[in-house]
Order: sequence, then C-alpha cells, then structure tokens
Amino acid sequence: MKIYIKRHKLHAGKWIYGGYARAWEQLGYDVEFFDSLSQISDNDYTIMIPDSAVEEVHIDVIQKSKRAYIYVQPNSFPEPWGRHPNFWCNCSDLLIKKINEMENAVLWSWVDLDNGVRENHYFNWKEIQTIPLAFDSISYKKIKNKDYEYDVCFVGGWADNGFNEKKKIMIEHFKYLMRSGIKCGIFINKNISHEEENLILYNSKIAINVHDAYQRILGNDTNERTFKSLGLTGALVSDNIRQISNIFPELPLYDTPDEMMGLIDTHLSNDTKLKQVKDHYRNEIEKNHTYINRVKQIIELG
Repeated sequence: MKIYIKRHKLHAGKWIYGGYARAWEQLGYDVEFFDSLSQISDNDYTIMIPDSAVEEVHIDVIQKSKRAYIYVQPNSFPEPWGRHPNFWCNCSDLLIKKINEMENAVLWSWVDLDNGVRENHYFNWKEIQTIPLAFDSISYKKIKNKDYEYDVCFVGGWADNGFNEKKKIMIEHFKYLMRSGIKCGIFINKNISHEEENLILYNSKIAINVHDAYQRILGNDTNERTFKSLGLTGALVSDNIRQISNIFPELPLYDTPDEMMGLIDTHLSNDTKLKQVKDHYRNEIEKNHTYINRVKQIIELG
C-alpha cells in the first residue's frame, strides 16, 4: 500500500511532514509526496494531508482512500491571533460535514484539546486525536565534532506568525546570554545546513528553546525544537509551556530570562549530573518520541 503525503516546501511543514515520510518508509511503506489530490490515482492507498489541502473538487480521492489522516485546524482561534490566516481553517462547513461523515477519515492535531480547547475552537469537527510533534531520528545523527562544541546553543528563525511577537521574546532572552560570558552558539536566520545544525545540537552542552507568544499564553502545543533538542543535545532549557510539562513532567522550565540563566548555570556547574540528564532525555526521546513512534500511534487510531 502506498502512503501519499502532501508536499510542504517551506518552514516547519517541510521538516515535520518530511519526518513523517521517512518514518513511514522506515516501517516498510512506499511513500510519495503530492501537490494536488488530482495526482492520486492508485487503488490501494492511504493519504496524510492537512485540512488546507482538502479540495471540494477532489473529495472523492479522500473517500476512496483506505485511510485519510487529516491534520485539522481550529474553527476559531483566540484573539488576537485568530485574525491571521495562519490560524484559520481553510475547509468550508460543507467540507467539514463531508469529512465528518467519512468512516475512513481520521482527524488529528498536535494541539492538546483539553481545557475547553475542543469545545471552543474545534467545535465543527468530529473526534480529533492529539499527536504531538516529534524527533526525526532518521535524518539526525549522533556525530561527535569538537569544532561544534558550545556551552549553550540555539538554531532557528524569527518565525513571524503575522504579529512578529517571537522576535521580541527571543531578543529579550538572548541578550542575557550575550552578556554572560558563556560560550554560545546562537544561529538565528543563518540558513545553516542540516548537517551543521545536527553537529551544533549534538555537540553542545545545553540547547535553548523559545516559543511564540500564543504558545506561552495558551500552552496547548510545543514546537519541534523541543523534541529535536532533547533527542540530540539531551539537556534542554525551555520556556514554560503546559504541553511540555504534560509530556516531560520532570523537565525544569523557565518563566523569565533570570530563571533561564539559573537553569543554565545549574546544568553547567555539574558535569556528572549534566551527563546523566543528557543520557536520560536522549534515551527517552529515542524510545517514545520519534516520528516512527508517532506513525505507530497514527496507525493505531484506525
């Protein structure tokens, strides 16, 4: 059976669905990316698709699939972020109704749907399963290289969601690091290669994570960097996101830049303890939080 996955050419979607594709392949499936549902003509296939790629004119392709794993967006989103297209569902009410009636359509999101999220923001959809993001253990390798050893590292971009809130948060926190005298490898919008990112994260002592404003306030989802940092670096200093607390209840999180620096100092002050932390979380990610794990979860949904 072939697995068709919607092609994402930019930003997080490219990395996330690429991770899923490699995981399906690792489990023995034949995987192909598609740009439009009109390209699919097989008789025995499963599709993995965001709701934004569902087309009324080709809804029959979803109906004929063995399984259609559809990532869904909310019908509404809290203000002010709900004003921006990044947080809109692109499916019409009619399309949502058709999808809800399909027994082969399995709906999922990486958002936690408790605390009223389901009732207030996903109210038009049928049952949705939460499957968080994960670590791409296939394309990232454990390679030692002393040229990429930093005390603290961060690799990422400003990731403007339409309100440019994250840039201000990052500047506020990273200026503390710049003043600290700690050996830092901070790479923002540097377009470094996948191989360099891999080496920086694996060889550094600590990885930093910073989330967007809506994630900090709502707490319902975390970014892929959480899993990537724990899987490669092993020691993560992240801001306080409720979903991270739920997944990794023993992981200390920070609310302020001062708390961030305190957690960094704690890690750097004890090499033996730091090694134990790194070994623990690298093993935890490899065991439970790779895209291979996530594909297995998706398959179990039906």
